Amino acid sequence: MSFREILQQQQRGLEFMGNVGVIGLHMVSGPLVGVAIGYGLDAWLGTGPWCKLVFLLVGIGAGFLNVYRDSRRLLDRMAREDARRKGTRDDAQATEDGAPQGQPPVTGGEQRHERP
Repeated sequence: MSFREILQQQQRGLEFMGNVGVIGLHMVSGPLVGVAIGYGLDAWLGTGPWCKLVFLLVGIGAGFLNVYRDSRRLLDRMAREDARRKGTRDDAQATEDGAPQGQPPVTGGEQRHERP
């Protein structure tokens, strides 16, 4: 494994950790923004705790929606990375089996004609 590959792996790991940190921030920021909006509306309209409660619930819903979206995006990205790695390994194994890169190895029923 070369130094460049090690650095690329570390960079991908840090990117994934950053994405997970953003998920945590979304979980907290949604309800906080909702309460802040509700507090401002309650102070302006004089409605008591009702706007705070309503916007707290809206903020919690928005936080969960953002967490869901970020989680799906992260899981899809991880699946693409795994598929890319497995595809690279399959190509390397195909060359060991005698087939050119990018083509499936020759199975029992097929014959390949090569020029001498």
